[in-house]
Amino acid sequence: MKAGIVVFPGINRERDMALALERSAGARPRMVWHTETDLSGLDLLVIPGGFSYGDYLRCGAMAAQSPVMGAVRAHAARGGYVLGVCNGFQILTETGLLPGALLRNASLRFLSMDCHLRVERADTVFTNRYQRGSVFRSPMAHGDGNYFADDATLDRLEGEGRVAFRYATPQGEITPETNRNGSARNIAGIYSENLRVLGLMPHPEDLVDPLMGGEDGKPLFDALAAA
Repeated sequence: MKAGIVVFPGINRERDMALALERSAGARPRMVWHTETDLSGLDLLVIPGGFSYGDYLRCGAMAAQSPVMGAVRAHAARGGYVLGVCNGFQILTETGLLPGALLRNASLRFLSMDCHLRVERADTVFTNRYQRGSVFRSPMAHGDGNYFADDATLDRLEGEGRVAFRYATPQGEITPETNRNGSARNIAGIYSENLRVLGLMPHPEDLVDPLMGGEDGKPLFDALAAA
């Protein structure tokens, strides 16, 4: 799978994402500057974490208006794959590629710590190297990770199997204590209707090598590389 990483002013996780993709795919992804609109030849577009445009207005609101995002929407409409992590998730909701919004953490504090994610389905191109119900560790680093949607949208996401990950205990239990940012129904990540766009708040790319402290996130990138 040929991958491109979209880079906005203020984004700071593009090198972490490139390392994760290189380790799994064996090829260096293309860095796509936010003014580019030619995404031909790319199968996967990744919008990494960071603070695009300094998180002014709302997180991801300014990036959503960048020229590249029109091309990303067209790529998704053609059935291309898109992965948004942290600020990337925020940008995907701001563009309407994913429903809902990411609000300020319930604690009103920036969270930087490990969390555990339960895999809600293992039959997508992103998660087929995990097992349904399995739990993996992933670092989180965000101030606006509180996923919100109205009840009708949440019910639709649940009914269509579009919840990708939930915050959980290491044993896979869904508890209020594990939901540190206050996200609705412990949701940490969601899919688009065709399951080809994934947004999540924690950073699986930061656990892809033993030198990082583990390889919990590597199966996601291995699955993408094999797609």
